[in-house]
Amino acid sequence: MGVDGPWAIYKPVQGERPLWDFPDGTLAGREVACYLISAAGGWDVVPPTVLRSGPNGLGSVQQWVGDPGEEPEHPVDLVAPKEVPQGWLPVLRGENELGQPVVVVHEDSESARSVAAFDALINNSDRKGSHLVRDGGRLRGFDHGVSLHVEPKLRTVLWGFAGDPLPEVELSRIATVCALVEDEDSALRADLDALLTINEVAALLGRGRRLLDRAAYPVPSGQWPAIPWPPL
Repeated sequence: MGVDGPWAIYKPVQGERPLWDFPDGTLAGREVACYLISAAGGWDVVPPTVLRSGPNGLGSVQQWVGDPGEEPEHPVDLVAPKEVPQGWLPVLRGENELGQPVVVVHEDSESARSVAAFDALINNSDRKGSHLVRDGGRLRGFDHGVSLHVEPKLRTVLWGFAGDPLPEVELSRIATVCALVEDEDSALRADLDALLTINEVAALLGRGRRLLDRAAYPVPSGQWPAIPWPPL
């Protein structure tokens, strides 16, 4: 989209392929739900996203981030072991197609920590490096259709913060979302009830409460692949 107006990403429901582990709801619905959670908590990670009817029926429509003609700046990279930038954290070691050692790294910044906290709350199972871009100094994320599952499925390249204490600002944001989800009369709760299943809404609240109780970033459980593939 964007021929006669602002650029946007349109993902029609009828183009979605069934996923065995996400049998209920739609990817488009979860895209919108994640935007609403991001906005309600004050993260401003997910660009404005709405449900709209388009050329191929109902789908999610998300504001395009950055200039379509320019390569965006990403906070995640693949580098040689001796070339890890100062202020960046190593996450995964491996080899490239030539058999040379490489390391997946991400920046250690306030904005990256904020995204990691948001991902933990929404149970994001596909946080690749390419799903994060810099937009005028802000760190924006997209492709959240496989989030909000009732079972723990966090898969991310932002494990550099695993086990660290959650900053007070992130705890406050999580607490704000929990309060709104718990309030059956809130606008956020009404919207989530329309977009998600009852169990998904309950699981969101449960994750938020656990994060508040532990006050720390989660660590890989070992029961689920911790990093998406490909990671970038």
